[in-house]
Amino acid sequence: MSDELQQHLEAKRGFGKAVCQRMTENIVKLGFPLQTDLSLPDFDAAVFSLVTDPFTQSRDLVGYWYNAGKQRIGQIKFHGDGSFYAEYDVVKPHPTKKRWFVEAINAWGRQDDIKTEAKLLDTPQ
Repeated sequence: MSDELQQHLEAKRGFGKAVCQRMTENIVKLGFPLQTDLSLPDFDAAVFSLVTDPFTQSRDLVGYWYNAGKQRIGQIKFHGDGSFYAEYDVVKPHPTKKRWFVEAINAWGRQDDIKTEAKLLDTPQ
């Protein structure tokens, strides 16, 4: 791991852990139990790299989460302007509202303003 990548990771670790915590809280709020076969976002489990934003030329920290089969199940991206975006796959029927399917949990904002929401799909009865 390069020194530059290590520095970016250390600078964003606390913020990234807060984002993962908020996403986990959203999953639990939907009614999924914490003790389930559903994996939860963990900052330190992501595979990170630095990418150069083609518009701003800033160095953005990007992490991807993978399942045991090496399929991508989420991403978190910290932009040079202090904002971020994250998405983590849930891909399960809603635990209490049978009409809905939970595709993913999205998070966005800034360190002092983390927003989350579930991506729900309507499943016609």
